[in-house]
Amino acid sequence: MTEMTASTSSGPLDDAQANVAATQIGVSVDIRDRGFLAADVGGTHARLGLIAPVAQGGRSEILAYRMYRCSDHPHLEDIVRCFCEEIGVQPRELVLACAGYMHAGSVINKNLAWRVMPQAMKEALGFESVTFLNDLEALAYAVGRVPGHKATMLKAPIAATPENGPIVVVGPGTGLGAAVWFPGAPPRVMTTEAGHTQLAARVGIEQQVLAQLAQADSHVSYETVLSGPGLHRLYIALCAIRDRYPSLAEPAAITCAALADDDDVAREALALFCGWLGSFTADLAMLYGATGGIYLAGGFLSSMVDFMRQSPFVERFLDKGVVRPFLQKIPIRVIDHDRHGVIGAASWHLDNCVNVGNPWGSEREACSPGLKF
Repeated sequence: MTEMTASTSSGPLDDAQANVAATQIGVSVDIRDRGFLAADVGGTHARLGLIAPVAQGGRSEILAYRMYRCSDHPHLEDIVRCFCEEIGVQPRELVLACAGYMHAGSVINKNLAWRVMPQAMKEALGFESVTFLNDLEALAYAVGRVPGHKATMLKAPIAATPENGPIVVVGPGTGLGAAVWFPGAPPRVMTTEAGHTQLAARVGIEQQVLAQLAQADSHVSYETVLSGPGLHRLYIALCAIRDRYPSLAEPAAITCAALADDDDVAREALALFCGWLGSFTADLAMLYGATGGIYLAGGFLSSMVDFMRQSPFVERFLDKGVVRPFLQKIPIRVIDHDRHGVIGAASWHLDNCVNVGNPWGSEREACSPGLKF
């Protein structure tokens, strides 16, 4: 399954609306050959863009963009091949932003639909190079290129003038990712595995839910509850506690029922989700000194901003004892994932490569190590 929208003109890389098929804008053969692919791959969707570097100012354009449902394809190579055939391109380089981390040549993530091995992809698809980075790392790079007014303000800072400093990006989706953006020239991003840290439950309903989710002396991560599947787990646990039949089988159905106020257990599950998310993001804000703010990413959250404003989210974010005044100064925004992962992956590639000679040349010298295959 392929999903695409199109506009009548392309724009610079930091314009999230750029989404044009190469065949529609008359891309030259030279650009088709020398552009590179940027991919953002999660547990549910794979988003691909054809990126053409522009000589002046180091800016780039998204010439084509497609989104695919991962479960419709036998492996990632098939998605990339479909994209190249649909657009009529054979790029030399792929920048792969993928959920998980690299170990022994394979991406480790239990939520991926299939095994992802960059070296095997490179050989199977005939690329000169495949470079890997974490998907939240790419999303954090995009944050620096997205003006604040293009994100929805969830909690405004008490200070009139926002502070400069690290930005924490949190992405609940099929899993739970987090990364930290540090300002600079160029900016730097630190990827984390914060979603796998130990879930902290408060006395009361949270501990009752935790007892439903965990076996004795076992590790339960924040991702267990702060993700799409996690919301479903919360709902099932609450149904057991409330002695109710779990009639809602999908996270989307739980969200819809909660927002429509059609199911009190679904609404309680979503409120519990928001409270835990508030505590988790505050922990990251304190840990990394996120004076630049918090960005919550994903279409899942974009659809429930009004609910989050009325939920325990903000109060749980602030409820950190003597650190409350610090947290009051931190803005929290919600940004739709959409094309930003592709934008961030392309930005990372450009920021971490130095062109040698002709800006269209294929010879590049990496100025940061990266995971290049």
